[in-house]
Amino acid sequence: MYRTHSNGELRLENVGQEVTLAGWVQKTRDKGFMIWVDLRDRYGITQLIFDEERTSKEMVEKAKTLGREFVIQITGEVIERVSKNKNIPTGEVEILVKELKVLNKSLTPPFTIEDETDGGDELRMKYRYLDIRRNPVKENLIFRHKVAIEVRKYLSDKGFIEVETPVLIKSTPEGARDFVVPSRMNEGQFYALPQSPQTFKQLLMVGGLDKYFQIVKCFRDEDLRADRQPEFTQIDCEMAFVEQEDILNMFEGLTRHLLKEIKGVDVADFPRMTYDDAMRKYGNDKPDIRFGMEFGELNEVAQHKEFGVFNSAELVVGIAVPGGNAYTRKEIDNLIEWIKRPQIGALGMVYVRCNEDGTYKSSVDKFYTEEDLAKWAEVTGAKPGDLICVLSGNAHKVRTQLSALRMELATRLNLRNPAEFAPLWVMDFPLLEWDEETNRYHAMHHPFTSPKPEDMHLLDTDPGKVRANAYDMVLNGNEIGGGSIRIYDKATQALMFDHLGFTPEQAKEQFGFLMNAFEYGAPPHGGLAFGLDRLVAILGGQETIRDFIAFPKNNNGRDVMIDAPSHIDDAQLKELNLKIEL
Repeated sequence: MYRTHSNGELRLENVGQEVTLAGWVQKTRDKGFMIWVDLRDRYGITQLIFDEERTSKEMVEKAKTLGREFVIQITGEVIERVSKNKNIPTGEVEILVKELKVLNKSLTPPFTIEDETDGGDELRMKYRYLDIRRNPVKENLIFRHKVAIEVRKYLSDKGFIEVETPVLIKSTPEGARDFVVPSRMNEGQFYALPQSPQTFKQLLMVGGLDKYFQIVKCFRDEDLRADRQPEFTQIDCEMAFVEQEDILNMFEGLTRHLLKEIKGVDVADFPRMTYDDAMRKYGNDKPDIRFGMEFGELNEVAQHKEFGVFNSAELVVGIAVPGGNAYTRKEIDNLIEWIKRPQIGALGMVYVRCNEDGTYKSSVDKFYTEEDLAKWAEVTGAKPGDLICVLSGNAHKVRTQLSALRMELATRLNLRNPAEFAPLWVMDFPLLEWDEETNRYHAMHHPFTSPKPEDMHLLDTDPGKVRANAYDMVLNGNEIGGGSIRIYDKATQALMFDHLGFTPEQAKEQFGFLMNAFEYGAPPHGGLAFGLDRLVAILGGQETIRDFIAFPKNNNGRDVMIDAPSHIDDAQLKELNLKIEL
């Protein structure tokens, strides 16, 4: 037996017991004739004491050979500590060691295995197995486990069946780039790794399973950022004989369950907002509604004077920054430089100070009276003491720019409280979006999303105005899930493929299996997929998913620990009938 107890378990009631513990040496403190060792495992830390007077000099000398991260086993007596440590659960006891066995020595770690480490991101990712020993990473992974367990519990209790779908599937031209896998037995042919189990879960509905879910790995070969990895995990769900309202109610319930069980937070309201309103009020389709600063469109009250910048703009739009009138001119200039960065791309910013005495002072006083500025304040909801920030230009670009500014200001003003949770449904997305490069429409979600029934007549005449029967769950300014009611009849699906530029032959080649299935009594169905990585990070009070993944990739999509991706040797290439020319 390597241990009788964990290192987070022993308390005063265990005093006098002989115990055996095992774990890693966190640190040692040498007083010559007496040595203290902090022994760590997943469950906590227990202090060990080696004492010449109470054990032996040999035992103390052996303890002096221990280094950080040595794996050891000890046997000893639980005694009460003289100097107690109230910061750890085991802080009232220590172990008087009688036997010590070194199970494995350790090199000096490349960074300190402590909560506040001296290791940078790349170094810690290279030695991720060491990083996982640190409490913050370990606790994040345990937290992820708890979320996954609660998901499974909730969905199972609601009658969902977990089904595994294939990982080696067929590549399709829609969506992000596939990762492809060459087939040795089928020369010149390739599998793809799934971007989602979309068609398979629809086929499970055709198969009559009624309610399906899967916590599943998905893969997309796309550019990375803080909340994106080449492989990621979805909570993938589908239901038969449902309408949109059934889906929304079911997954509001799941979100409430997670917030209550994981965070102890009760959320009553799940407001709903159309895509058009989200873009108009917040400039993006995943608005953070924990704070205000809604957009105010100023065309009517700003384009009647001789200010050419506004008069030539498609949209003049502003936000009221609470308490922003306290900003110095230098701080405002800093904001203007911030939005001029290439990542944002604004050409400039007009601002209005809303003074406490009810007067206004702007950077364009030459063109506008106080009466004009008072109307701007009315439209943006600005109050005395606020600052109005105004951008203008192309409507789509300027909304995106002002949205970025809104989020930056909220961060600076500490309005994005990670302990506060504000869910939101965004609905009625466009079904199709025009791609200038390919000169054709693409599905905004995927080709299997059903159009709104009342918009079906527009597919032939004005496809860009057709709304999708689709919905996204947004939490604290992050899309955590999305889904739709699906097309479930062959004729409508064929019509959709036609509008996406597929010939009948291409549609049959790519999706013939699904079209055939629809001819055998496919039920109405729909579903939703949550991004587990992102959901866990937000519930954990963060927006970067990497620390909630056991072995993440870096920003270049590389696993620096195992050095992947990597070249394969010529023998493997030959066996796969591949030739790579560099």
